[in-house]
Amino acid sequence: MNVLIDGNIILDVLQNREPHIEASSKVWKLCETNLVNGYVSALTFADMVYVMRKELTPAKIYEVLKKLALIFHFTELSISDMEKAAGMMWKDYEDAVQAATAERIRATAIITRNIKDYQQSKIPAFTPAEFLERF
Repeated sequence: MNVLIDGNIILDVLQNREPHIEASSKVWKLCETNLVNGYVSALTFADMVYVMRKELTPAKIYEVLKKLALIFHFTELSISDMEKAAGMMWKDYEDAVQAATAERIRATAIITRNIKDYQQSKIPAFTPAEFLERF
């Protein structure tokens, strides 16, 4: 089962965000043990670096990327994803790119804490807790 993991789920764990860390950590574990194929968009990683840039040195960013690559499959940001997202005409272009990426990787779900942002998505979005209940 392929799932697209949104950046907020990664950041929940990396930044020890309460009360979200517990459910997000369980999603990570499913990916780490290959019970699900967790995909992360290259766009997501770039966004996460932007968020954490004050906390991390370039060497630490590289270390984080290498560790995440042991757990998740990184998928490139493609021109077709960007074109498809533009054609969706969503209010938030970045979320549309994520939805287009989820379609391309044939994801069965998008795991995010911002499910309202994906109401127009062809791929259903679930919070980590909702996904764990259904899994």
